[in-house]
Amino acid sequence: MIRILSALAGLVFAGVVLLAFVMGATTWLTEEPMHSADHEFHLDAHGPEGGYSFDGPVGKWDVAQLQRGLKVYSEVCAACHSLKFVAFRDLEEIGYSEAQVKAFAATKQVPGIDPNTGESVMRPGEPTDYFPSPFPNAVAAAAANNNAIPPDLSLMTKARHHGSNYVYSLLTGYTDPATFEKDGKRLMEEFPDFQTPPGLYFNPYFANLNLAMAPPLGVDGQVTYDDGTEATVSQMSADVAAFLTWTAEPKLVERKQTGFAVLVFLLFATVLAYFAKRQVWSSVKPKKA
Repeated sequence: MIRILSALAGLVFAGVVLLAFVMGATTWLTEEPMHSADHEFHLDAHGPEGGYSFDGPVGKWDVAQLQRGLKVYSEVCAACHSLKFVAFRDLEEIGYSEAQVKAFAATKQVPGIDPNTGESVMRPGEPTDYFPSPFPNAVAAAAANNNAIPPDLSLMTKARHHGSNYVYSLLTGYTDPATFEKDGKRLMEEFPDFQTPPGLYFNPYFANLNLAMAPPLGVDGQVTYDDGTEATVSQMSADVAAFLTWTAEPKLVERKQTGFAVLVFLLFATVLAYFAKRQVWSSVKPKKA
């Protein structure tokens, strides 16, 4: 009886899966493609020419680029966006000395407690503190940004598809919707009613094409790099995208290196297992037909 019930349950389950597959395939084949501006004129993210140093299975951090990215974040992005999951002392991992980290932290004001009165005060940061938020709360953040709360950037490249490329494309992708075209089609000719509302900015790499963030990197030379690198919009965008990749996954390179070690070990263990099998069964001869 139990076997019969089990078989029936299996058949019902298989039938439900088959029905769902058929219905999904039918919908996909018969459903008309969406005809909307954000669907037809949205662009896929791409990285800078030449890619990033951390790309690929053997990629490594470009420490100089990460330091340049920190400078771009500090002088441009930090005005609106926080890095609440990154501590100042973490910056030692990208080439800064303990003294440099301490000096950098001291330039930031973080919430603290007055030891004499117990009241909340702002004090110079210490290496153990985390990057402070530019706004005291979400209401203040929304009020200062056209009712849009700037997201925290600590994990941004992990929260977006192809995150590093997304950040780079978004920062370099602002353009005029009146002249924008894709695959030979002009946006305003295909969708004459399309418009960018006041207070928003057109960017084809954003999901709905219009976003509240004004172009943060508008001109070359907006940041002066300590190492003399030319600060073009493309360079600054690539540098801050690399830095945010590090904040989101600081152990990225170590993870890749560990993966290689694991693969080598598994290969070696497989060879040992094969020879062990040969040794264990060497005395057993197959029967003749």
